[in-house]
Amino acid sequence: MSVMAVTFPILPGKTPQWRSWMKELNGPRHEEFAASRSRAGVHERTFLQQTPAGDVVIVTLEGKDPQRSFEMMMSGHDAFTSWFVQKAREVHGIDVSAPLNGSSSRLVADSDSEVEVT
Repeated sequence: MSVMAVTFPILPGKTPQWRSWMKELNGPRHEEFAASRSRAGVHERTFLQQTPAGDVVIVTLEGKDPQRSFEMMMSGHDAFTSWFVQKAREVHGIDVSAPLNGSSSRLVADSDSEVEVT
């Protein structure tokens, strides 16, 4: 099982809107959310981190190929994915359906095993 972590900044003043979005994901849209991630073969966890530079969201994906799963989840054409991508655009100011720019996060320390850092 592999793990991927991605950080998304929340636009200034958008944290209340982000909280409402998360209430929808954990409430009336939870079944759609869980089904979307299950179809992609990934388990998602999302964290809110408040920092002096502003609020950020940390998303972890666990599965066989989290990068591929992320791309699959964000490129869907179903109603849930369209809604999710629109909410992400409003709150984060980015199009999560577009390919991720730059390299993905790299594991640099693990309490269960040594990691080669390059």
